[in-house]
Amino acid sequence: MSATDATLPSAAGAVVARRIGIGLMYGLWRPRVLGAWRIPSAGPVILAGNHSHNVDGPMLIGTSPRPVHFLVKKEAFIGPLDPFLRGIGQLKVDRTSADRTAIGQALGVLERGGVLGIFPEGTRGDGDFASLRSGLAYFAVRSGAPIVPVAVLGTATPHGDGRPRPLPRLRSRIDVVFGDPFQAGDGSGRRTRAALDQATERIQKRLATHLGTARRLTGRPEQT
Repeated sequence: MSATDATLPSAAGAVVARRIGIGLMYGLWRPRVLGAWRIPSAGPVILAGNHSHNVDGPMLIGTSPRPVHFLVKKEAFIGPLDPFLRGIGQLKVDRTSADRTAIGQALGVLERGGVLGIFPEGTRGDGDFASLRSGLAYFAVRSGAPIVPVAVLGTATPHGDGRPRPLPRLRSRIDVVFGDPFQAGDGSGRRTRAALDQATERIQKRLATHLGTARRLTGRPEQT
């Protein structure tokens, strides 16, 4: 299942999204990017990031060395944001069902050698990769694209009284740590439910290991 070229998200739009992301993220905060060279310079790639704040997606778009098409929850596509997000090459996904349109578009992005961004936890939370949905495994096994784990640290730093901030403190440092690419499948090419469950387990271990490494490397406490 894949989309036709006419229905794929705009590659040129994703380039614009990256330029906007660079301007906003580096203008408002001080990103420190580590390991960006690990992202393959060409060919299909899946960026799998932890998700603890709404800034995480734009931060990855602005710090990735390649333009990214992110799977974005359909609830974000409201009012003027709908044509804007579509225009900059992002993918609308219904998280409550198997969204065949979004699945086809995501596979189409990978088939044409693009970069797909996904938060495999499915929603914002502690950002610790403790619970993954199977979508990431499906995309990785179906396409054969390598997964690059990404840890975004510093976006969910709370106020001094423990209350969550609506935005990270302006001009604060945010760390974005890219890990080594890896294959999710076992090499057999199987896409059965059991194979995808096993791939999801392998992915979870690799992402959790990368997150722990990124926290030690950056000196970040557990929940930031």
